[in-house]
Amino acid sequence: MMSTRSKKNKKIEKIIRCSVFALAVIMLITSALMFMRAWEKNRGVYNGDDISSSSETVYNGKEYVLKDDIETFLVLGLDKFDGFKAVESYNNDMQADFLMLFVFDDEAKKCTAVHINRDTMVDVNVLGVAGNKINTVTQQIALAHTYGNGRDVSCRNTANSVSKLLGGIKVNHYISLTMDSVRIINDSIGGVKVKVLSDFSGIDDTLKKGESVTLKGEQALLYVRSRQGLNDSSNTDRMKRQRQYIEAFYNKALKMAKENTDFAVNALKDLSEYIVSDRSIAQMQELADKFIGYDFEGIRVIEGDNLTGEKYMEFYADEKSVNEIVFDLFYKDKTK
Repeated sequence: MMSTRSKKNKKIEKIIRCSVFALAVIMLITSALMFMRAWEKNRGVYNGDDISSSSETVYNGKEYVLKDDIETFLVLGLDKFDGFKAVESYNNDMQADFLMLFVFDDEAKKCTAVHINRDTMVDVNVLGVAGNKINTVTQQIALAHTYGNGRDVSCRNTANSVSKLLGGIKVNHYISLTMDSVRIINDSIGGVKVKVLSDFSGIDDTLKKGESVTLKGEQALLYVRSRQGLNDSSNTDRMKRQRQYIEAFYNKALKMAKENTDFAVNALKDLSEYIVSDRSIAQMQELADKFIGYDFEGIRVIEGDNLTGEKYMEFYADEKSVNEIVFDLFYKDKTK
């Protein structure tokens, strides 16, 4: 028979094991709660790597210095068809199909746009749960938005990759728009007139190549987004239509904004559920004033080569083309 002392020791050991187990459970739960609180607190914060361009540099034998009065605004068009919803994750499936960086030169009172190919191969930060950088991969710049919460963190991650593409040039502000916003923006100015650049036979027979058409509603989205089913299904061809549309839209919207100072604010209010931006409505009005008051210098395009990758098309930016744009828009001759 087991002695009284043995029974007592067994009981003590059991109590100790239970206490240790309970303590471990408490510590596990506490750690989980602390982790969740940290995640909730930081999931809207971007903790990617800080990059910057040199304030002074030499290019083609000349000394250059960064211009002081430059403000950049990145516009992203996402392959998503409904309004934004909260994403309870650190990644998402929304790619940036359209990327255009607007460069405002406050001293010269002019604005220039840089159209970036969504297939451009560039270093992209892979983000962890708290929005921190855990790795870097070389892939299409469109995929930079898939890391993060699908909102501000994803926009900042995309802006980070744009900065890397441009040699460290800072992206000051951003706005992302879902696909549904194209219809709303387009119809807010009564449609946009274009001369059809591609053959849309079998997709929309009313869009005949070479004919002038005023795009309305879903047709506007079809025109700027379609690739599959066209004779030229490359993103390069689609980008030509996008630039054509943007310039036509800009000219018409500019005229309307000059006639009605509340035009831009009212348009943004109508788009509120389809956009994410680091700018408030009032701050957007300041940018709208620049669009109205500054000379628009047109849209620049980064040249490069399209190659067929293992899974997707890959665009490799030409270094000379990138440098020409960067030094033209962001730097000035130090000796002048």
